[in-house]
Amino acid sequence: MSTTTPRPQPPAPASTAAPAPLRTAPPPDADAAVLVRGLRKHYGDRRAVDGLDLRVERGLCVAVLGPNGAGKTTTVEVLEGYRRRDAGEVRVLGEDPQTAGRTWRSRIGVVLQTANDLAEATVAETVAQVARYYPDARDPREVVAAVGLQEKARTRVRALSGGQRRRLDVALGVVGRPELLFLDEPTTGFDPSARHAFWDLVDDLRASGTTILLTTHYLQEAERLADRVVVVAAGRVVAEGAPADLGGRAARSAVVRWTEHGAPRETVTDSPTRTVAELAARFADLGHDEVPGLQVLRPTLEDVYLSLVGGAAPGPSEPEARS
Repeated sequence: MSTTTPRPQPPAPASTAAPAPLRTAPPPDADAAVLVRGLRKHYGDRRAVDGLDLRVERGLCVAVLGPNGAGKTTTVEVLEGYRRRDAGEVRVLGEDPQTAGRTWRSRIGVVLQTANDLAEATVAETVAQVARYYPDARDPREVVAAVGLQEKARTRVRALSGGQRRRLDVALGVVGRPELLFLDEPTTGFDPSARHAFWDLVDDLRASGTTILLTTHYLQEAERLADRVVVVAAGRVVAEGAPADLGGRAARSAVVRWTEHGAPRETVTDSPTRTVAELAARFADLGHDEVPGLQVLRPTLEDVYLSLVGGAAPGPSEPEARS
């Protein structure tokens, strides 16, 4: 796995009740990199994941959005093999992560929210060391350059800033050339230039056939990178689809705004093209080549997201779920 140090499995909580039986994993699906049915995970009385279904097609980038405590991180940790589920069916790259071995782990890459090891090694040494674990690793120097750390290649990890350390985490996640890459808030701490450079790297990975599962609280990032967006709330998927179509976004009414007689005007319409044509004809009759202040506004991804989760802003994954 393209990360630094595996996290230990947490001990099972003490309970007098027998754990819910795990159903047999669903049969392999050649088109699905990830296939989840009825996933459940509880922490005491709290249902972190409550019957979640998810399918990620091979070669796509899928963004998972949701407010704090929605179950995003717990779900992803189950998919990565870091956390045991209580119930449900899970297959990742054709195997059950709960029982998969080293060969399977070498096929996935993980970019965690935080990692604190290898502090005394340099950036170049760290990436090169991790690359040695994989049979078809990317050139470590190219990876360091791709995340914008070439000028810090000889700097010790402990001397990096928070944003630079985040870039190194990304480098460690992609150096193994994974078939499936998990990106957990990957651009936290990036400046705009570094964020756009990382987006270009994700585009290159997807073009080469890498499947990407992204969790992010940047809606612009989800809209820029994702082929599909999945919105999670209260441990369940509440909506999914292409960013432009999520929640019926493309079919929702538009707001047309313009200025007339010095005052702002607007109308809500299901036929914005017709409305604009009528305005253009009216102003043309008045001798105007343009409609003053013309704007056509449709719901943004943020508008749709907030309507789906009841106004909760997309936040970083729930830290209490981590070991």
